[in-house]
Amino acid sequence: MSELAAINGAIPPYPIRGRRVTVVGFGQSGASAARALALGGAHVTLSDASECPAARERMSELQGLGVRMALGGHHPGAFEGAGLIVVSPGVPETLAPLRAARDRGIPLIGEVELAASLITVPILAVTGTNGKTTTTSLLAHILKSAGRRVFVGGNIGTPLVEAATVTGGMDAVVAEISSFQLDTTHLFRPAVSVLLNITEDHLDRYADMAAYAASKARIFHNQLEKDIAVVNGDDTLSRSVSQGIRPRRWLYGSEAASDEGAVLEGLVLALNTPGRRGQQIDLSGLQLPGRHNLENAAAACLAAVAFGVAPADVEASLSGFEGLAHRMRPVGTIGQVLFVNDSKATNVDAVQRAIEAFDRPLVLIMGGRDKGGVFERLVGPVKRRVRTLILLGEAGEVIGRALGRIVPARVARDMDDAVEMALAAALPGDTVLLSPGCASFDMFTSYKHRGDCFIEAVRKRM
Repeated sequence: MSELAAINGAIPPYPIRGRRVTVVGFGQSGASAARALALGGAHVTLSDASECPAARERMSELQGLGVRMALGGHHPGAFEGAGLIVVSPGVPETLAPLRAARDRGIPLIGEVELAASLITVPILAVTGTNGKTTTTSLLAHILKSAGRRVFVGGNIGTPLVEAATVTGGMDAVVAEISSFQLDTTHLFRPAVSVLLNITEDHLDRYADMAAYAASKARIFHNQLEKDIAVVNGDDTLSRSVSQGIRPRRWLYGSEAASDEGAVLEGLVLALNTPGRRGQQIDLSGLQLPGRHNLENAAAACLAAVAFGVAPADVEASLSGFEGLAHRMRPVGTIGQVLFVNDSKATNVDAVQRAIEAFDRPLVLIMGGRDKGGVFERLVGPVKRRVRTLILLGEAGEVIGRALGRIVPARVARDMDDAVEMALAAALPGDTVLLSPGCASFDMFTSYKHRGDCFIEAVRKRM
């Protein structure tokens, strides 16, 4: 890899050979970005606030490639002479060295922007507040089932820049893209973009909902007239921010009958796209519960059609999709009480969707690190479905004030205690649902760690 290549001529290369580049953040994406840059001939410095970052095991490999480590704080010396700065998605751009670099005119880009300039096949990018990982995974599954060779990466777990070394044998890249990642894109252009929804989230990071929505809308900014944007027509904010965009807009949902795209009627997706008008995709083979998963499936199916997959092939692939490990997955049954792991539900809207997917009484485990969610929005769903609320972590008190007057609420010390309390509160036929509505970082390393602890606590009681 000698220089960064332009994707379909849309992104000019960021010249790196012989250039000093600082990568900020030594997480998974930062380590991968540093490796790609070093292989491309850059002089790389990797800056991280921690002395012992999570990616420390990759340090010897990076140092062998000539990467200089600047750990234990983002010191000004790590940025001296840099002609390009690559910022990891979890790093706020308000850091003093980043503000100073921007003032000096030094380009600040994210790992996704770097990756897009390396990738030479079409990118199908999925964003939204909820459902990103499910939709991304399902879209990739549909394409693979139809015989396409696909790399899956981005916010879903594998850094997108990893695709740069394998896309020579790929037909497409399917990417989950978060708002934080979009914030550091400038020329990123997906051939097919997907906007699922925009609801309250990350208001600890954004000034208001308008700023958060504008961040999501960045996914459209560099698309061309020949590109396609798949947008949830039933979501008011998504529909609003996609008005007047340059790519062709395909709406999906129950209110999209008069628009190009697809109408979701029960378990049938009726297409209204060029060359496909009148064709239908039967969604009954999908094994995922809840109306929200039908909407996710509609988005994935329409994006696959936009990429050229025949509707019949899309439909045939649905029954083989098993869903995600920490999204609405049954763990097991104890004394006629079903335990369901929805640890990936990290905001209020996700919890509401999870609650509404059940028609049986729930014991709901919530809590973690608050991201500015308005928990009062759950009053109606909780009143209708929840028998008892088990509160966990830093946000337990806030959630208790919002919902504790609606149903009995108990505070747990840890996940094991929460499962024990939930089992005691549940009646035969109930479901115990872990759907936290918060980030995991107060007690756990990730939502996966939180879900694994829930699974362990349930299984040792089975």
